[in-house]
Amino acid sequence: MKSNIFLRALATVAVAMTTLLGTAALAAQDVSPAKYKTLDPAQRTEPGKIEVLEFFAYSCPHCAVLDPMLHTWAKTLPGDVVVTQVPVVFSAAYKPLAQFYYALEALNRLDLHPLVFKAIHEEHKRVFTKSEMSDWMASQGVDKAKFEGVFDSFGVLSKTERANQLSKAYNVEGTPSMAVAGKYLTSPSEAGGYQQTIDVADALVKKVRGN
Repeated sequence: MKSNIFLRALATVAVAMTTLLGTAALAAQDVSPAKYKTLDPAQRTEPGKIEVLEFFAYSCPHCAVLDPMLHTWAKTLPGDVVVTQVPVVFSAAYKPLAQFYYALEALNRLDLHPLVFKAIHEEHKRVFTKSEMSDWMASQGVDKAKFEGVFDSFGVLSKTERANQLSKAYNVEGTPSMAVAGKYLTSPSEAGGYQQTIDVADALVKKVRGN
């Protein structure tokens, strides 16, 4: 008798846990529409992939805070989710910073990406012009001439222009902003904070995946 009572109690707990987990998963999918914008029209993305774009600027202190959170989250995502960072070009002053990011990418030195944020926002170094960037790169052991050649290359300039087009197409008004699947756009001001931005983006990825 005691054994049957114990088994029934165990079954009740199991059902309760299943219900709880199901409710949590549903809550993740049903993130409040107040925490993101729905893009109209939706933007075209790579077929078979869920594309997450983070629009950022090296000069933005909020981007510096969100950046490590973004990279930590990206490591947890399944293979069909692609996270891409997009430097904004809101004005001519932003263009060299966008070129800086793509120059790092072209040199296969994105390991220096977080150090750029650190240099600007923690060490208060001026890394805003080509000359300043070149000097900073030399301090990181990168050949100046090689960096400067890549900085003004066709590939870097083309990607910078594409980034400018993307920020306009997605109606990005501030940084950091995160777009999901070409359909949704969120930011710390809408989501309610930095970690909340990651949480909303994660919920939107689940919404798109249907799980």
